[in-house]
Amino acid sequence: MTPISPACRDALARWLDTRRALAGAAENTITAYQGDVADFLGFMSLHHGAPQGLGALERIGVADMRAWMAHLRKDGIAPRSLSRKLSAVKSFYRWLAEREGFEPTAVLSTRAPKFQRKLPRPLAEDAAKAMIDTVELQSQTPWVAARDAAVVTLLYGCGLRISEALGLTGSDVPLPATLRITGKGGKERVVPVIAAARDAVAAYIRLCPYSPAADAPLFRGVRGGALSPRMIQGVMARARMQLGLPATATPHAMRHSFATHLLAAGGDLRAIQELLGHASLSTTQAYTSVDTARLMEVYDRTHPRA
Repeated sequence: MTPISPACRDALARWLDTRRALAGAAENTITAYQGDVADFLGFMSLHHGAPQGLGALERIGVADMRAWMAHLRKDGIAPRSLSRKLSAVKSFYRWLAEREGFEPTAVLSTRAPKFQRKLPRPLAEDAAKAMIDTVELQSQTPWVAARDAAVVTLLYGCGLRISEALGLTGSDVPLPATLRITGKGGKERVVPVIAAARDAVAAYIRLCPYSPAADAPLFRGVRGGALSPRMIQGVMARARMQLGLPATATPHAMRHSFATHLLAAGGDLRAIQELLGHASLSTTQAYTSVDTARLMEVYDRTHPRA
């Protein structure tokens, strides 16, 4: 690993602690931040021929930033990933500048590369319903079939991430009219639970050979342990092949479908943001692009041509 000065290493550790405490960032996000900023600091050490102390970091200029970004491009880093790394470095520098009292303009004014944002890939309404029905047919063990259908129903009916659905415990049953979900970064939200989801979970509980202990996972593997996300990914992969759906028909696509279908039915964008637990409205706004894209597809297919 490229050497980083002790002062920089300590500053990075303190910044990460701040992110954990104040921003409530998830541990995976903290790990990504740590890697991105450490790589940046390591590059600057090599670029200048020696580990850079805090004083040297204050003197980083536009040419240094261009050299770092050119290095990343040479290594084949995609624009989306480069933009994420730059965002982490800027966040670190903003914190460091306030702490040390220097002007971070050269770093903060560096422009991120442009890239085409990937649109969510939801399923059509009939395909989402068919997915739930087909998932239930993948196992000949009744309680396993009911379990898989219940999980996928929660993903589509409540817009949960798969980690959130599998994070439910016995204390959550019988499912109430609303669930308090802790999502990314410890952000809490209240999610309405539709009758179909409550019924699906109740059917699973009736058949499951394991008692729903309050402190135990609600969804169990065949040996009684916590159900792995890979099991749901696998059962959905088999179902989508039977239905002729694309590889994008994943557990997360059910969450995309939830949001897109709500929006198409006239749902308020801010309300959908809250239901999904998105920190930024811009993330939720991607679904408006999906809806527009679908509208244009229908327009192209049906509009009379001269």
